[in-house]
Amino acid sequence: MSKLNKTAIPEADQKTVDGIAHGNATVLAGLYSDYFPMVLNMVLRNNGTEEEAKDIFQEAIIVLYDKIRQGNFTLSSKLKTYLYSVCRRLWLKQLASQGRVYHDVDSYEEIIPVEEDLAMHHERDLQLSMMERALDKLGEPCRTIIHDFYISNLSMQEICEKFGYTNADNAKNQKYKCLQRLKKIFFTAVK
Repeated sequence: MSKLNKTAIPEADQKTVDGIAHGNATVLAGLYSDYFPMVLNMVLRNNGTEEEAKDIFQEAIIVLYDKIRQGNFTLSSKLKTYLYSVCRRLWLKQLASQGRVYHDVDSYEEIIPVEEDLAMHHERDLQLSMMERALDKLGEPCRTIIHDFYISNLSMQEICEKFGYTNADNAKNQKYKCLQRLKKIFFTAVK
């Protein structure tokens, strides 16, 4: 049912994949006892709860099950590594969608490449960190003006009143100057 390079994967992993392909519930239950603890540890160490770890692991098992049952599954690493990679990717996506920060999802020694979106997420995360540092260097009142406009969604009139500018156009000009300073700080740090 699935395309596997049988010489590249351990025999136990092959039996597990074959068991899943044939709908063996015992094999699926074994995945939970064998691999859930590593996923739980990853999620707990990176701002998550046990319930979230269970959800992530369940979703990864569904992904694995569906791919094997569809017959288009190719395992090119240990099953443990594959499941960890899928769980890690799902967890990073969930953190990003909730706007939560992760410290450093532990890398597993044999993590396989999992799609380009993980690399793009990592790059975006690096850029956001650099932007935070640039904002810290920006100083006041620019940092607050930019935060109020882009994060808190205050109007230029509200910013005008908050900072005591004579009109919204003056506040807009100040925001523009602040953005120019921020860009200069950011792009200087990138080089």
